[in-house]
Amino acid sequence: MSSQTLNIGVLGAGRIGRVHAANLATRISGARVLAVADPIEEAAQRCAHDFGIPAALTDYRAVLANPDIEAVLICTATDTHAQISEEAAQAGKQIFCEKPIALSLATIDRALAAVERAGVTLQIGFNRRFDANFRRVRQAIVQGEIGTPELLHIISRDPAPPPISYIKVSGGIFVDMTIHDFDMARFLVGSEVDEVYVAGAVMVDPAIGEAGDIDTALTVLRFANGAIGTIDNSRRAVYGYDQRVEVFGSGGAIAVSNNYPNNTTISDANSIRRDLPLNFFMDRYTESFVAELSEFVGAVTGGAPVP
Repeated sequence: MSSQTLNIGVLGAGRIGRVHAANLATRISGARVLAVADPIEEAAQRCAHDFGIPAALTDYRAVLANPDIEAVLICTATDTHAQISEEAAQAGKQIFCEKPIALSLATIDRALAAVERAGVTLQIGFNRRFDANFRRVRQAIVQGEIGTPELLHIISRDPAPPPISYIKVSGGIFVDMTIHDFDMARFLVGSEVDEVYVAGAVMVDPAIGEAGDIDTALTVLRFANGAIGTIDNSRRAVYGYDQRVEVFGSGGAIAVSNNYPNNTTISDANSIRRDLPLNFFMDRYTESFVAELSEFVGAVTGGAPVP
């Protein structure tokens, strides 16, 4: 890079785009956002105003054409990720792209080929790899603290389903929601999956079924190293955002429970209880979003591979 400060353009000023813009503006050193682009002009202008970004644009191509911008964050709609990744690579920009790259392997392969030809960096936004709890699980497995991993169980349940309008374009529960759990399974166990099968149903909202999707699933994975895993998904957990993991091994086990807004418990004559867990992914994974971008910026400015 030309300097130790990475000049960035944020493409997409929706929910996740604003999260990244805020973190870059307030919590991540070595980065500066020069422009934000969103087809909704008001969204771009609001993001620019809120986070001190000099330029608000409606066409992402104007960001790619800016020679002062060295890297882009692709936070646009899912069906645009691959095309913009290809165009950003051709423009010589370093790329951080939210998951998924695309909904078909052929489209993904084409985007990856463009990145390779251009010789630029590409990091995908699987933020849960950067969560301190899950990193500790991976550390325990790598260092042999629980022996050889034998069983993995991931519980990943949303507090409420997204709007049906989103369900229709999301690619389905496995590409939209379980994608994080598939990634975590491979990351934590450290092995590829040889076999997968699923039992799924519509138990939360019939409209989700009418849109061609399911809202409840149990996935069984058999890994190349012999371990067996399960992923338990639901679009509705009335008590909050349910994010738990356990890995059982030949020499012990390690488990991650939910994160809570506080550590207090209330004890009386009827029960011992605590407040509900954090209720949204941006609350539960706040620090992981900071960590993943910090490592992207550090890798690009330092000339190192992204994690």
